[in-house]
Amino acid sequence: MTPEVAVILGLSVATLVLLLVAFFATTRQDREADESERSGETPLPSVEAARSPAQPSTGHVGIDYPDPRTIKVGDTIDCQGVRSRVLGALYLSWQGNQWTEYLLDDGTRRYQWLSIQMRAGLAAGDPPHLEVLLWTPVPTEGMIPAKATLSVEGVDFFPVDRGTAAFRGEGVTSMPERGLLDFADYRAADGRLLSFERLQGKRWSSSHAQPLAPGTIRIEKKGG
Repeated sequence: MTPEVAVILGLSVATLVLLLVAFFATTRQDREADESERSGETPLPSVEAARSPAQPSTGHVGIDYPDPRTIKVGDTIDCQGVRSRVLGALYLSWQGNQWTEYLLDDGTRRYQWLSIQMRAGLAAGDPPHLEVLLWTPVPTEGMIPAKATLSVEGVDFFPVDRGTAAFRGEGVTSMPERGLLDFADYRAADGRLLSFERLQGKRWSSSHAQPLAPGTIRIEKKGG
């Protein structure tokens, strides 16, 4: 065998080996993909995908968006695409907790309350967070808040908090300048909230809400 033939034969064998390795590697990948599909497993995301957050950052209150706690009576706010004027405010306190409720008028005589409260973290070590709730009146046909589960329009609400808060009013609120407010709060499994409130000795009124992202509130300061 001449040297030239030996070289050509060696190259041919090497090429054949590489083709066989590539063939078996491709076949194995296809087989693993088929097995994953049959078993219902979801392929793992790439490293870049794993590093990317599932949702954009909500930003920082007072830096990336106005702090809702700076809302004052007379301001105009944009909440969920609806512009409303702040007619009045109630400043409440109960067992060391403080929060503010703003009475909103969107010009259609549909009045809503916007409550702002700084809440402690859900678990030890979690930072506090700002809770923003837009309350809409809901008829409960004289229902009295019980200490057990309540069912309203087919939804079960579980008791969360109840008590009597002291309040101070400002502007138009249909409430006295100062007084005591009984309340009972409930939460459904899907996060919806139900609350009963009354001036002591008066009738209960009720409303429901879902939490809003603080950054969705746009504020136009009075006279601005």
